[in-house]
Amino acid sequence: MRRSRWTHPTLWLMTCLTIGLTVGDTVAQDAGGMPPPSVGVFELKGHAVPVVNELPGRIAATRTSEVRARVSGILQERVFEQGTLVNKGDVLYRIDPKLFRVRVESAEASLARAKATQANAKQQLERQRTLRDRNAATNVDFDTAALNVAQADADVALAEAALEEARINLDYTEVRAPITGIIGAALATEGALVTADGASNLALIQQVDPVYADFTQSAEELLKLKRAVASRELASTAPGEAKVELVFDDGTVYGQAGRLLFASANVDPNTGQVTLRAEFPNPKGDLLPGMYVRVRIEQAVRQNGLTVPQRAVTRNEAGQAQVYLVGKDNAAELRTITLGKALGSEWVVEDGLKSGEKVVVDGVQKVQPGGKVAPEPWSPANPDQGQASAAPAQQPAE
Repeated sequence: MRRSRWTHPTLWLMTCLTIGLTVGDTVAQDAGGMPPPSVGVFELKGHAVPVVNELPGRIAATRTSEVRARVSGILQERVFEQGTLVNKGDVLYRIDPKLFRVRVESAEASLARAKATQANAKQQLERQRTLRDRNAATNVDFDTAALNVAQADADVALAEAALEEARINLDYTEVRAPITGIIGAALATEGALVTADGASNLALIQQVDPVYADFTQSAEELLKLKRAVASRELASTAPGEAKVELVFDDGTVYGQAGRLLFASANVDPNTGQVTLRAEFPNPKGDLLPGMYVRVRIEQAVRQNGLTVPQRAVTRNEAGQAQVYLVGKDNAAELRTITLGKALGSEWVVEDGLKSGEKVVVDGVQKVQPGGKVAPEPWSPANPDQGQASAAPAQQPAE
């Protein structure tokens, strides 16, 4: 029987050599070491952080005016176009003016007669004065003439007032816009009888530039804010400097900021809410009365507050917020933190972090708890690292 060229001792020697080479390569690889991953690190620093709340609200017109007839008559014409902008003083309706013109003419005639009577009375008074000076008339006749002049003056004043009233009523046959704003639907048509003391109006005008945003907040939240300010935990915003923004249903922010006008002095007993009002410019008419919005308002400032970029935050299976910190010897530490609301591209940190600690922002997916990292300064202005995307203020997930 022919024996193989490879004996058992030879196989054993070759196996040992292979294992030795493999172990050698592993040791060499371990001795050289894999380089730690490079990560962008952000150092936390305390700074002024606004306390921002998003509250539900509705848009309201700054002024609303009901168009009413001030004299009774038949509508001859509707001048305005429904749903358009009308200016103060624009003619909206015309009431049949014929009767009112006749009244003006009658008042003018009455005034002319009163003035003629007045002129005659004055002539009689002058005649009686001359006769009295010549002792040709008694004082009684003079006094009577003076009384007639006074009565004639009163009749002239009364006729002038009646004429002015008639002219005013004639002018009222043109129903004009009391304010500048958007006029709604016509509530009366040509041929309708309108009365000065009628309960119905002819149209509705709403001024929508600027507009009000009426929103509510619980009295408990307001009380907490006041207590925090009183204890100097928070700082109150300067009067007139509170930033107010509108947020639509799709999350977009209205392009123009508003200003806070007031907070109601009483609490609604049914809801426990306090009503606040802000004013917003509305030059394009995008904001319509009755529109539902959310009002984002800066109500206080937290001194030495902390924020972290949103891209630095991860969530565990329970939904808790976590960040990686770079500690001693560049070792990564995974820490659970408590977040507040979002401010732009950052989260407000309520608990779990302190000033001076370094948070991993870029390269979080490459970090392992306790693993080594190669930290590099991170800045949102760095084009290589990108900027955090803005997000509407919201509560963090529990």
